[in-house]
Amino acid sequence: MEEVKLFETAKERAHYDNLADLYAVINTLQCLERAYIRDCVKTNEYEAACNKLLAQYKTAFKLVQSSEYPDVDSFVKKYRLDCVAALERIKDDQPVKVRTEKTGNSNKCIADIVSLFITTSDCLKLERRAKDDIYPLIREICDALSSMSSLPANFEAKIKMNEWLKVLAR
Repeated sequence: MEEVKLFETAKERAHYDNLADLYAVINTLQCLERAYIRDCVKTNEYEAACNKLLAQYKTAFKLVQSSEYPDVDSFVKKYRLDCVAALERIKDDQPVKVRTEKTGNSNKCIADIVSLFITTSDCLKLERRAKDDIYPLIREICDALSSMSSLPANFEAKIKMNEWLKVLAR
């Protein structure tokens, strides 16, 4: 059997390395999005990792961009990547924003928090008390409460929800 060479020169080798780097970044971003959706990654860790991967993507894509790959979609199509969430993140050029008041819509943030409390209450009324059922809801409430800069740090609901989060984390 004859050995197949992908490249003949150092320039060709660098090109294939750059393609591999871009593929890896896009694939990693897709995995991060899936982990975040499944609540396997904390919001602050997700945002930091996502920002880092988006910066790496920009650099990696500039090295690959050519007439063959004028945009990321052509790269994804050629290598048959299944990465809808990663492409969405790349197009937005920022991590998913978790209910934040900084967008100027504090009323929506308040409505979301109330909705989360109602959902958690309903879950408990239905006697769904498994940690897997309750923990994600409490964590989402804590994230939403901490995103409201207008609430003081010693706000009673923040303190209580964080205490419950610690109890459930054990």
